Amino acid sequence: MKKIVGITILLLGLGFNCGVAPVFAETIAAAPPNPISAGDTAWMLISSALVLLMTPGLAFFYGGLVRSRNVLNTMMMSLVAMGVIGVTWVLWGYSLAFDVTPGKSGFGEGIEAFIGGLDWIFLNGVTAAAPDNIGYAPTVPHQVFMVYQMMFAIITPALISGAIVERVNFKAYFWFLLLWSTLIYSPLAHWVWGKGWLAATGALDFAGGTVVHISSGISALVAAWMIGPRRSFGVQAYAPHNVPFVLLGIGLLWFGWFGFNGGSALSSSSLATTAFVNTTIAASAGGLTWMFIEWILRGKPTAIGIASGFLGGLVGITPAAGYVLPIGAILIGSITALTCFFAVSLRAKLRFDDSLDTYPVHGVGGTIGALLTGLFATKAVNSAGNDGLFFGNPGLLWTQFVGVAATYIFAAVGTFVILKVLGLFMDLRVKPNTEAEGLDVPEHGEEAYGREFEFGSSFSYQENSPTTNPRENY
Repeated sequence: MKKIVGITILLLGLGFNCGVAPVFAETIAAAPPNPISAGDTAWMLISSALVLLMTPGLAFFYGGLVRSRNVLNTMMMSLVAMGVIGVTWVLWGYSLAFDVTPGKSGFGEGIEAFIGGLDWIFLNGVTAAAPDNIGYAPTVPHQVFMVYQMMFAIITPALISGAIVERVNFKAYFWFLLLWSTLIYSPLAHWVWGKGWLAATGALDFAGGTVVHISSGISALVAAWMIGPRRSFGVQAYAPHNVPFVLLGIGLLWFGWFGFNGGSALSSSSLATTAFVNTTIAASAGGLTWMFIEWILRGKPTAIGIASGFLGGLVGITPAAGYVLPIGAILIGSITALTCFFAVSLRAKLRFDDSLDTYPVHGVGGTIGALLTGLFATKAVNSAGNDGLFFGNPGLLWTQFVGVAATYIFAAVGTFVILKVLGLFMDLRVKPNTEAEGLDVPEHGEEAYGREFEFGSSFSYQENSPTTNPRENY
């Protein structure tokens, strides 16, 4: 009996090896490899969280620079973007920015050179189990790429609020967010990152110099001009009510910027390392530059000054983070901060009420960073990029200029039209008595510290008091 059982097992084994096993092995060999990388996915999820953290960081940064009676309203203008765009990006924003059918050139053709399609609305076909079918991020799930890009879409219009704080109607701002993110941000993101016409020209924007900073900066300038200055602008000093808030804000922004720039490599790779390193050294160089120039020209280095320098360096390196060597990053951070310093000073001399210097820092900083990318970029860092002027290719500088100019025109005209249309249906700014009282209580029914209105409004005009720029007063 034992011999019969043994022979049966032996025959079954031979049959498996000769017949079943080869078929089984062939089935395994035919299965396609899983393109999803756990490491890349983890890095992109972390980067998404880091970029989202930047919006509360911006809320603290802006909130500390305004007067205490407006701090909640100012912070809400950042936080509401997390709600509005967190929803609209899923419904239609992502599809308009990134849905494309690349032509023979590898880029969108016809209308898709300027705006994405509607195949991905409501996240139709955007799964958590496979990468996108375009090739944006081939080693992470499509939903991971989508949510990472969402964080950029959230913070960009929130930056605009810094130019119009302490006077804008919150209802009008809500609708402005929705329209601007749809009609301005999504097309710009498509032009540069969604295989649109600017990408086809070879324009380089690693993490948002044009898409984020120039677009928000020039839009802020237009919005401040259209809404008009604060009623007390020119007759009352505006001192930041909480400088530690500003420092907390810049700390959170810098921390989140590692995801902003490092995550734009779209993988956990040497390119992410390059962008990460360039980000921090550019910010360091920017802070030192602002501090030294302030020390030399004004006698004292200030906390708001060094924070502004850090921010200028971060803005400047954003378009170049994945294309330049570390020395280039230091120079970009320093040059950008220096330029932003004088832009802030010029804005104050021109007495234009861009309340928190959104254009002088983000608009000017993004412009300088984009143009300097045309000087310092090198294929030695990123073969998918291009060489700049200092590496034998002067043509890249012109390409960068075209991208900057196109962004200026599109964002400025689009912002003007959006605000004009909104002005037909609602007031763009609050009533004079609301502005005098402060926007926290009239617009939101609450106050930040619970004491300012205990004995009535503390508002008063100081007829002979000079206008104070927060970055000059401290």
